[in-house]
Amino acid sequence: MRTTKETHDYILDCLQRAGEVTTRRMMGEYCVYCAGKLVGQIFEGSLYLKETPSVQALLAGCPREYPHGAKAAWYRADCFEDIPLMRELLARMLIDLPEPKKSGAKRREEGV
Repeated sequence: MRTTKETHDYILDCLQRAGEVTTRRMMGEYCVYCAGKLVGQIFEGSLYLKETPSVQALLAGCPREYPHGAKAAWYRADCFEDIPLMRELLARMLIDLPEPKKSGAKRREEGV
């Protein structure tokens, strides 16, 4: 079951109240970014967050799953409507996650 536009828009609206969140359509579903970092995905109508130390601590009761055969576990976050929790999660995830790699074009612009 693919994520409907309405479900995507609702989850995104909740997340945008918690932080600087955008999505990008990818393979029929959506990747979720916060401040330019990949933090999760919307897949089959559910929000999945990358497994980081903060996610493990704050979402200990949420199921760990391997959506669409992913190699790494993701946490299914049914709590996306809890804005204070999502705000804390996103802020902590931004600390946990490495900076995004620069694209080849950006490296060339900077002379790297």
